[in-house]
Amino acid sequence: MQAKDSDRRYLAGLVIGALGVVFGDIGTSPLYALRECFHGEHAVAVTRANILGVLSLIFWSLLIIVSIKYLTFVMRADNKGEGGILALLSLALGERAATRRRAHWLTAIGLFGAALLYGDGMITPAISVLSAVEGLQIASPVFQTYIIPITAGILVALFSVQRFGTGRVGITFGPVTFAWFVTIAVLGIKGILQSPDVLLSLHPYYAVRFFADNGSTAFLALGAVFLAVTGAEALYADMGHFGVKPIRFGWFALVLPSLLLNYWGQGALLLNDPGAAVNPFYSLPPKWALYPMVVLATMAAVIASQALISGVFSLTMHAIQLGYFPRLEIKHTSSDERGQIYLPQVNWALMVACIGLVLGFQSSSNLAAAYGIAVTLTMIVTTILFYNVARHLWGWSLWKTSVLCSSFLLLETAFCGANFLKITHGGWFPLVMGAFIYTLMTTWKTGRQLLRERLQAATISYRLFLDDLLKSKPLRVAGTAVFMAGNPEGTPIALLHNLKHNKVLHERTVVLTIATEEMPHVNPEHRIDVECLHDGFYRVIGRYGFMEEPSVSEVLKACETKGLKFVPEQTTYFLSRESIIPTQHPGMAIWRERLFAIMARNAQPATTFFRLPANRVVELGMQVEL
Repeated sequence: MQAKDSDRRYLAGLVIGALGVVFGDIGTSPLYALRECFHGEHAVAVTRANILGVLSLIFWSLLIIVSIKYLTFVMRADNKGEGGILALLSLALGERAATRRRAHWLTAIGLFGAALLYGDGMITPAISVLSAVEGLQIASPVFQTYIIPITAGILVALFSVQRFGTGRVGITFGPVTFAWFVTIAVLGIKGILQSPDVLLSLHPYYAVRFFADNGSTAFLALGAVFLAVTGAEALYADMGHFGVKPIRFGWFALVLPSLLLNYWGQGALLLNDPGAAVNPFYSLPPKWALYPMVVLATMAAVIASQALISGVFSLTMHAIQLGYFPRLEIKHTSSDERGQIYLPQVNWALMVACIGLVLGFQSSSNLAAAYGIAVTLTMIVTTILFYNVARHLWGWSLWKTSVLCSSFLLLETAFCGANFLKITHGGWFPLVMGAFIYTLMTTWKTGRQLLRERLQAATISYRLFLDDLLKSKPLRVAGTAVFMAGNPEGTPIALLHNLKHNKVLHERTVVLTIATEEMPHVNPEHRIDVECLHDGFYRVIGRYGFMEEPSVSEVLKACETKGLKFVPEQTTYFLSRESIIPTQHPGMAIWRERLFAIMARNAQPATTFFRLPANRVVELGMQVEL
């Protein structure tokens, strides 16, 4: 009995924690989703049939996309317990899942889907906070001129505290979000009691009738309906933090009922008062509760934004580990949780983008036009990758996989088409940002491959190098030299240069390679391989998952279990630093080579990234023509 009580308490703790991290984005959608359907450039008339039709579309979208697609099927595709588009891509590229040709285009669309998440990470904090603060102008028109400055101030404060980490305030995220969901559910029930017939929208007949009555206008309204399901991707991406069971339990027990009750409450309000379409969410609470509701909504929006910001940090670290981004400064903000990280360059870039969006679009309604395209495209990419995992890795039958994924794609492409009609009204922004990030990622990956090929052409096999040393027998000096090498089979350029120019070798020479595996985490038992060669030479390979941060000191300490011990005061680290020279040689376009050279110059030094002692590092530079 005690064990069961303990398990229940543990599950309850995970559910409360998941509320603050996983459901923040989708949980704040009631602030603007229904409003955009009936108030704005592509709004439909506030009639009984249209209200029931839109509510029916929202209900079935939440059911099909979130409950069935993500929580029932996609979450089965866990990569060693981790989720997210890069983890799914890794599964799709598995040894049995993809041929060489299929792997090429799967990688391309997977990377583009990941790149689009950066656009989402810029828009979500802006629209969430702005829509919450806009409640002040419902309370009193005097606040209208202060909405933008207040929103900008909140965003500056939000991004400024990122460097302290979320550990201290994280414990409050879950309870605040719990209070948010309970509150919007109660407000929804209050509205439903005024017009209970709003529950007729459960029947799909009203969704079908909505299209029959409104034609092309109904299709345009889909772009606003989709705002109700934005944030669904976060449920899968954060699976590794909380597990499948707490997320599913939190969704079906609290989040989904609260969202539906609030949407129905807003719909019931519109049935009685069509003029409330200007802001139906803030028209639900009584006047005395309006200011507290604005405060609670702002807190919920900040929490939702925090989840997106943390997600972008994690995505960037994964991209760095997989070789799609140059090394950036990564700071750990918790000594207990490895997942709590802070990337200064990414943080300030996001802040500038968010404030720029607020200043440029001026209102959450205008921002809503830019919101949705990136999310729909990411969902389509997830469906395509899931199809490949289910069909080629799990061995599902063709008809079963095709019927399931085609059903998802039919709905998602309809949403995507409706959102594409908003390109000229701001939808271009996430597409441009996605294309820009995708260009950076592919340029860095291709550039590193070309650089590796150029360096390999100038080096020799490590075993051939050792055979030559047996004949020449250079001067050996006391101590241990660790040479970092990207290719464990080749001889590090720094080693060749050191021998060529300094004419000496250390008594112990270790060639160390840090390899990133196509999995989130590597079993500590398989972390290192140590190969003892002859005459004081060793080769060490340290393996890390793409969700782990490599540490050279950790690898060297682990070598002790293999009989290779290091004395820090007697160990020197040798690194090579390449200066990139763009040329007309075959490889990349000249503009991409120049872009790669700029990225390489601004990458974080390997000394800092691998956490090497600065006073024990020797860097040997060389110029490389691409």
